[in-house]
Amino acid sequence: MNLQTFTSFEGRIPRMTFWLSVIVLWIIEMVLFTLFGGMSMMNVDPNDPAAAQAALSGMWPIWIIGLIFLWPALAIYAKRWHDRDKSGWWSLIVLVPIIGSIWLLIELGFLRGTDGANRFGPDPLAGR
Repeated sequence: MNLQTFTSFEGRIPRMTFWLSVIVLWIIEMVLFTLFGGMSMMNVDPNDPAAAQAALSGMWPIWIIGLIFLWPALAIYAKRWHDRDKSGWWSLIVLVPIIGSIWLLIELGFLRGTDGANRFGPDPLAGR
């Protein structure tokens, strides 16, 4: 796993690299959420509109962090789709409610990539 794993949409990665990358991103994102207002909605009285508005206005760091982490997540997903010999555009399957997320998890997290080279590059497990 290197920086290119998180920045480039080219090439292929195996399942182990996928899982390690997702875990690293998740941990960093959770730390940043906690540090920069991730708790802004905690203990807000739903009957107090002013408190709810104040909490919502404090959520902008969460949106920024989410957008920053979108690129590396999509890069990881694209490489894993490539290992399955599919276009990175398959990441859009997650937009299909419930089924899309399950499909993405199974395809990227549990199914082995194609044996040997494919149109996206050499087998990342070749030579191991």
